[in-house]
Amino acid sequence: MAMDDLLRRLDRLESLAAIQQLPVRYALAVDGRDLDAWVELFVDDVDCGRHGKGRAALRSIIEPQLRTFYRSIHQICGHQVDLTDADQASGAVYCRAEHEDAGRWVVMAIVYFDDYVRRDGRWFFSRRRERHWYSADWVTRPAAPFRDWPTHDHPPRLPGDFPRWRDFWAGSDPAAVAALTEEPIW
Repeated sequence: MAMDDLLRRLDRLESLAAIQQLPVRYALAVDGRDLDAWVELFVDDVDCGRHGKGRAALRSIIEPQLRTFYRSIHQICGHQVDLTDADQASGAVYCRAEHEDAGRWVVMAIVYFDDYVRRDGRWFFSRRRERHWYSADWVTRPAAPFRDWPTHDHPPRLPGDFPRWRDFWAGSDPAAVAALTEEPIW
């Protein structure tokens, strides 16, 4: 085996290990309310859309959101990573999150769709897109409209945001689909 090939393979393994730490560090920072650690997981010029760019803009978005519930527990359940090249990657992270909010424990089933970039030898999030199947009090079975968290009424976008979901169900008999779910996503 050539030394260059061995070094590329080693770099790939080290990159995968570093990237897979990002969601765990994210969960620990959010649950521990360590906003400094949280924003440091993102590139310094992270694009926050209409809120601007940079970690200060990102912090200004997340801090008020974290004050809307007291405790949280983000459990990372699985992580898929695709290396695009030596310094860029994308991935998907499954997460089960629990939030204490005004006497309720709201559970969410989440997928984060991520983009990662390596700068100065360190991996960061360059973008995170959170999508969820449902939110419900943990004593309640998830049911249509698959969101039961009045102070955070974000409609679930999964499974419809998966690339092949709509293709799979296209042409299906609506009555047959209605027998399977209270709220189909076409």
